[in-house]
Amino acid sequence: MNQRAEANLDATAFAGICKALGHPARIRIIEHLKAIDRCICGEIVQILPLAQSTVSQHLKVLKAAGLVKGKVEGPRTCYCLDREILERFKRTAGSI
Repeated sequence: MNQRAEANLDATAFAGICKALGHPARIRIIEHLKAIDRCICGEIVQILPLAQSTVSQHLKVLKAAGLVKGKVEGPRTCYCLDREILERFKRTAGSI
């Protein structure tokens, strides 16, 4: 593991992730991405009882916080969990 991966998050990044996780739909998205352990494109809308535009907004918040990576593939964006950031978040939370 490189030094960046081993380091705790700084206070600003940690607070940003806490804020991003402050909505139940975002928690469900993170849980789903962690459970399936792969990138997905349109599947998230099917697991949440929310409109496509609402899911897109939640994904935008998670991506801005660094928890989710998005990759454009044709007309769709595929999303993956950034496991390194999630582990750093968990390590930082454990050190408080």
